[in-house]
Amino acid sequence: MDLTSLAVFVAVAEHGGFSAAAQQLHLTQPAVSKRIAQLEEELGTRLLDRLGRQVLPTEAGTLLLQRARGLLAEAADTRRAIAALGEGIGGTLRIATSHHIGLHYLPPLLRRYSQQFPQVELDIAFVDSEQAYAHVLAGQAELAITTLAAHTPAPLQATRLWDDPLCFMAAPDHPLSQRKRLGLKDLAAHPAVLPDPGTFTHKLIAGLFADNGLTLQVRLRTNYLETIKMLVSVGLAWSALPASLVDDQVVALPVPGARLQRELGWVRHGGRSLPRAARAFVNLLAAG
Repeated sequence: MDLTSLAVFVAVAEHGGFSAAAQQLHLTQPAVSKRIAQLEEELGTRLLDRLGRQVLPTEAGTLLLQRARGLLAEAADTRRAIAALGEGIGGTLRIATSHHIGLHYLPPLLRRYSQQFPQVELDIAFVDSEQAYAHVLAGQAELAITTLAAHTPAPLQATRLWDDPLCFMAAPDHPLSQRKRLGLKDLAAHPAVLPDPGTFTHKLIAGLFADNGLTLQVRLRTNYLETIKMLVSVGLAWSALPASLVDDQVVALPVPGARLQRELGWVRHGGRSLPRAARAFVNLLAAG
């Protein structure tokens, strides 16, 4: 099995079709089909079921998909490690980050980085924090700049960069905004709009209420914090958002004793060497 054939197989399996995989790999569809056929012949088994336009991995294909991803990640890591031995900093830096961090924290850092290292091509994936962790684990990104989990499992390693305090907020005309003093019980009596339950931020907020024996009324869910703020600003619900988002469209709700704070930082795979481009970005993050 050669790496090119494995890369073609992974692309077909992940995109669910030969045409989409061919576009991603800049190959012709017949070339993709030929690679898959050669791979199936070499392994002596069918790897993909063709169901009309949809393509799904067989049992053998699912097993190969898991191992092929690992092999490709190791091969890419090997190429990066060898390239890092040369002079100068170039290549591609793959970063996974959230829309909120990308909008509010990264612009000045990316500007300085691109000015200092113009030969580096930036490949930035805007994903949820949990997906950012998964990207690093799978070798799809060298670094994740994201909300940190309460516990980062090995082999991933997390480094805190910024504290991101959250603030309860509502529209100026929301019933909660008319009160000078509130408790968590008062908030729990009104609908909220929050990120999805699987996100680190949702778990942080819901955990605070659960610790106080309260259940949230979640009216809407979306993982885009700016969208949540818009829904709050039109009076649909209250939420807990980064304090930096408070402006004249929303009102910060005073809830004494209720402290919520996220930690933002960067995540890497502890078992893989960072390419020079990634190390340079880490140095920039450390310098602030």
